[in-house]
Amino acid sequence: VQLQASGGGLVQAGESLRLSCKASGGTFSADAMGWFRQAPGRLRELVATITTGGSANYADSVKGRFTISRDNAKNMVYLQMNNLEPEDTAVYYCNTLLPSDLRTPVFFWGQGTQVTVSS
Repeated sequence: VQLQASGGGLVQAGESLRLSCKASGGTFSADAMGWFRQAPGRLRELVATITTGGSANYADSVKGRFTISRDNAKNMVYLQMNNLEPEDTAVYYCNTLLPSDLRTPVFFWGQGTQVTVSS
């Protein structure tokens, strides 16, 4: 499976971005998906998950500001990020999640997308 994230950029605090992730070569519609991020000097963290049925969960730090969605017909998963904060600055990645825990990434990390939020 190849995973390619896009849509990042440089924005000011309070602005929005929409990230996209294309999954190729797998059974996308049967997979739970997640968005992760890694800031400089920090461990990669899970920020949002979505099940095959569309149920979503979020890290407390992004709850109410981020929305994850998916389009199974296009093998795409999205992350709408509103009211961005400087603390959201990171490289964002998507990955398939283990169905047993809906937290563990399955595949090697693909290309991430840089999000930089200025204050």
